[in-house]
Amino acid sequence: MKFLLAALTGTVALAAASAPAAAQAVNRITNPPPAIILSGAIVPPGAEIFHLSGQLASPIDPSKPADSVEAFGDTKTQTISIFTKIKGILEKQGYKMSDVFKLTVFVTAAPGMNGKMDFTGFNDGYKQFFGTAENPNLVARSTVQVAGLAGPNYLIEIEATAARMKK
Repeated sequence: MKFLLAALTGTVALAAASAPAAAQAVNRITNPPPAIILSGAIVPPGAEIFHLSGQLASPIDPSKPADSVEAFGDTKTQTISIFTKIKGILEKQGYKMSDVFKLTVFVTAAPGMNGKMDFTGFNDGYKQFFGTAENPNLVARSTVQVAGLAGPNYLIEIEATAARMKK
């Protein structure tokens, strides 16, 4: 009986080891609250990774000159515009915002902020897409102030990386 039980246990273990791994989410290494970003993320073997190019805001007011911040809004408004664009790009490829695990964010000095980026404005926009009831996931993130972007009206550019298990 012991031999039979050992043989069955070994067969079950062998079958489990040779079976395809169940879909796994990205292992998100959290920071203690009140942090709104991860310490890091581990993507499991076999995951499909989608690297999005840097995205810029879309105009919010076409009646304003195209080279004005007013045409695109402040940092928070541009952040929301970019994440909305990223969400659409992801969905066209079958991904969700919850699949995003890494962001690289480039921010220029905001008008009226003495040469500093509007980090609060960016975070206010970010928190509408990450750490929410709809998407409780946070991401690993780098945020860097830069001298300029592709045009004088852009205050922020965001690159995103998403992962999901292959179907």
